[in-house]
Amino acid sequence: MTDRRSLDIPILRLGDVLVTGLINELDDKTATAFAEELTERIAAERARGVLIDVSRLEIIDSFVARALTELSTMARLLGARVIVAGMRPPVAITLVELGLQLRGVETALNAEQGMAALGWHHTSQPPERGARRETLG
Repeated sequence: MTDRRSLDIPILRLGDVLVTGLINELDDKTATAFAEELTERIAAERARGVLIDVSRLEIIDSFVARALTELSTMARLLGARVIVAGMRPPVAITLVELGLQLRGVETALNAEQGMAALGWHHTSQPPERGARRETLG
C-alpha cells in the first residue's frame, strides 16, 4: 500500500469524473504511486471518467508513457474512460522521436475539450449579476 501523504498529486472528483494533473518532476516511484491511487479511487468512487491534465509536463520518458498507457487500460477494465489533455508539442514530438505510442489513450487539446468529451459542458453565460436578493427582516 502506498503512503498517501507522500503523493502530492491531487485527484478531484466532479460528479462521476475524476480530474487530476501531472507535474514535470514525475519520477518512477511517484508515477507508480499515482497509478495505484487513481485506480483505487476509480473503483471506490465508481468513476466513469478520468481527465489527466498534462499541460505542466515538459518532458516525458518511456516509463511515464508506459504508466499512462497502463493506467488507461486499468481504468477501462474498471469501467472508466481516461482522457489525457493538454499535451505540449515538445512532449508529443519526444514521444514520436522515441517511438513511443500511447495505445488506447484518448487525448484532447486541453482540459475543457477533455471534460466535454466526458460529457461535461461549459456554459458560456456567467451567472447574472445584480440578481434580485431577498433580504431578511
